[in-house]
Amino acid sequence: MSMTLNPSSIKVAAHGTTRRVNDLATRTFHWLFAFSFLGAYVTADVERLRGVHVALGYTMLGLLGFRIVWGLVGPKHVRFKLLFGKLSGLRKWFNDVKHVRSIAAIPWKQGQNLLMALVVAGLLVLVLPLVGSGYLVNNDLGGKIIESAHEFFGELYLWIVVGHLGLIALISLLRLRNIASPMVTGRVPGPGPDLVKADQRLWAAMLVLGCVGWWVWSLFR
Repeated sequence: MSMTLNPSSIKVAAHGTTRRVNDLATRTFHWLFAFSFLGAYVTADVERLRGVHVALGYTMLGLLGFRIVWGLVGPKHVRFKLLFGKLSGLRKWFNDVKHVRSIAAIPWKQGQNLLMALVVAGLLVLVLPLVGSGYLVNNDLGGKIIESAHEFFGELYLWIVVGHLGLIALISLLRLRNIASPMVTGRVPGPGPDLVKADQRLWAAMLVLGCVGWWVWSLFR
C-alpha cells in the first residue's frame, strides 16, 4: 500500500498548528512606516531634531513608493486589486444594511473588513499631502497657510492611526482573537496550507538597508 505525502501537510506539521498569511517584506514595510510616522510626529516641534523629522517624513514617501510597486507586482495578498475589491463592496454593504429588519441581521464582519480597508487606504493616500506640505514648509514656501496645512494633515494622520489601533483592538475583542499578530509573526493559528508561499526576505532586507542608508546619508552627510 503506497502513501502520497501532500507538501502542504508537511508544512503545517513542520510549523505546528499555524499557517503563514503575511510575508516578511510586507511586515517590514508596515513597521518601518509606523516607526517613521511616530518618529516624525514626536520630533515635529523640536528644532534641533528638524533633520530627523524631515528624514523620517521623506522615508514615509519612499516607503509609499515601495508599497505602490508592491501593490502592483507583489504577492496576491498585498495587491491593490484585493484592497480595491474590498472597497468596491462598500455601496452594496450600505444597501444591504438599509434592507435589514434587525441589528443582528447586519453583516457586521463584512462592515469591519470594509472599515479596515478604508483606514488602510486613507493612511496611504494621506502621505502625499502630509509629506508634500512638509516639503514646502522645509523650503520656506507657502508661508503660514502651508504650515497650518502641514500641522492639520499631521494631526489628522495621528487620529487615523489611533482609529486604526482602536479598530484592531475592537475587532480582536469581537472575534476573540488577536488580528494584529499576523503583522508581527506573519502567521495565524489553525491547520491548513500556508496562504503565502514565500517570505520575501530579500525584499525585507533591501527595505531595511534602504531606510538605514537614507537615514545615515541625510543625517550625517
